[in-house]
Amino acid sequence: MVQVVDVNRMVQWIAAAGVEARIMGIAATIEEDFANWERFDKAPRLAAHSAHGVIELMPTSNGELYAVKYVNGHPINPSRGLQTVVGMGVLSDVETGYPLLICEMTMLTALRTAATSAVAAKLLARHDATRMALIGTGSQSEFQALGFRALLGINDLALWDTDPAALAKAEHNLTGLGFEVRVATSAADAATHVDIITTCTADKTLATVLSDYMVHPGVHINAIGGDCPGKTELDPQIMRRASIVVEYEPQTRIEGEIQHLPAAHAVTELWRIIRGEAQGRVSNEEITVFDSVGFAIEDFSALRYVQATLDADVTDVDLLASPSDPKNLYSLVSQAVSASV
Repeated sequence: MVQVVDVNRMVQWIAAAGVEARIMGIAATIEEDFANWERFDKAPRLAAHSAHGVIELMPTSNGELYAVKYVNGHPINPSRGLQTVVGMGVLSDVETGYPLLICEMTMLTALRTAATSAVAAKLLARHDATRMALIGTGSQSEFQALGFRALLGINDLALWDTDPAALAKAEHNLTGLGFEVRVATSAADAATHVDIITTCTADKTLATVLSDYMVHPGVHINAIGGDCPGKTELDPQIMRRASIVVEYEPQTRIEGEIQHLPAAHAVTELWRIIRGEAQGRVSNEEITVFDSVGFAIEDFSALRYVQATLDADVTDVDLLASPSDPKNLYSLVSQAVSASV
């Protein structure tokens, strides 16, 4: 039997503890797994690109558990009444190869993305940071805000989006969640007088969502919208004057903001800062960028945390053929055929 967490069960699981508590739990698990970086198999995700989006597989293993996520990114989907991103994942036992958990990962990915962003910001943002700009207020925005409040105490937000409906949605939801919200008139206005800027847009283009002149000394940028070749959000000049942190450099060189930069341009992988092998922020004037594209170990951590915190009320589904004689798989068919005669 395999445990299955469908959309309804995921909603119940989140609600049982609350969004912020779940993000904090995933964040702690991510830090634990990143601290054991060498144990994991690592590779850039497997991507199939099309004119309208991308479908990706994101696998990894620590030698005991194996996880893989199926995820898409189709910016055109909202015009069709569909989500830009949907996902599902599997967590398996390496020793037997048997899957343990099949899980929805649309909501779970939003939680783990917020958790990863907040983990990085704890290490890279100024300790006195109190205000954040959210540029791009689609599906991720509320989760990002809740993650930053949970881990950094950020409660003061400036919002901007080119889509008035998305902007109004975020203002309504975040005000209802107790945030101090200011709706900006532009990206430049949102970036004024803030300590952290989160960019989270969906267009599959080499966009300049954040221009160099908008970024003042001491700001931390959480860049999470650029996540595939040909899709970026930041003025390359920002990257040239910032300290850049990435998840897994070989993947980010292909998909992240640093695809603009020469291969020799220095970056630091997040796990090294978590382990204390590299510094995070070194001064109050430094500009830091977390060039986040999403990495398989984060999904592994999220699935591992879900499995560890599920209660007994979980659906088990018989997805694994188990004949009494492991070498006689045909016996299951022959029994059914005989019964139907």
